[in-house]
Amino acid sequence: MVLFFIGLGLADEKDITVKGLEAVRKCSRIYLEAYTSILLVQKEKLEEYYGKDVIVADREMVESQVDAILHDADKEDVAFLVVGDPFGATTHTDLQLRAKALHIPVRVIHNASIMNAVGTCGLQLYRYGEAVSIVFFTDSWRPDSFYPRILANRQRGLHTLCLLDIKVKEPSLESLARGRKVYEPARYMTVNTAIEQLLEIEQDQNQGAYGPDTLCVGVARIGSETQQIVAGTMAELAEIDFGPPLHSLIIAGETHVIEEEMLAQYRCQPSDGS
Repeated sequence: MVLFFIGLGLADEKDITVKGLEAVRKCSRIYLEAYTSILLVQKEKLEEYYGKDVIVADREMVESQVDAILHDADKEDVAFLVVGDPFGATTHTDLQLRAKALHIPVRVIHNASIMNAVGTCGLQLYRYGEAVSIVFFTDSWRPDSFYPRILANRQRGLHTLCLLDIKVKEPSLESLARGRKVYEPARYMTVNTAIEQLLEIEQDQNQGAYGPDTLCVGVARIGSETQQIVAGTMAELAEIDFGPPLHSLIIAGETHVIEEEMLAQYRCQPSDGS
């Protein structure tokens, strides 16, 4: 029997590959990883399309109760569904290693992820440097580990994909201090918030990695029928309404003439922010 890691793609229930769908339909248990990214449809849509019940696997289950997922996976087929590609997060690598340590056969079925689908904006994939994550600031925590990475990319003329934070079923710090978990409402970082935080850190670091006039591309709901792509300066994109999640931001490095021609079709207009 096999533990399948199956990529779901980026948008809806129909983005799964034929190979992935065939695997899902023969599995006894199906888990949907639901904290590193989200699909644009509800779990019920997946269940209807697959003809199978789907178990939502939140962060706590995947990181602390992994035995429940691996239980009897050596005796029956089990699917672990991941939005995008299965190995976009280190947690999924850990699950694979645990399965192999238990001599559970593993099979991976890949799919599109933001890491490659972002090429639709016109910036060529081989001209990207290290991707970074931008997480929500709090009153007492303003992580800036992304800054030297963006600076290094920009010094080399490379583009930077910024993956924006999502908070799904996250316990509040106050509830943890009281020893009783109370979960906060889901939050998804917008391009606007990301730019605000990036500029705050640039003001602190003052090394010239980027600024309000730096060319960027904001993208939202890539792969869906409502995807949005807007190119402009940080200052311009900060005023754009990108709509519902998920959002990502690309900080452009040096651009090739073909890239510039592609970006021209996405340049923001005065009406974009209305």
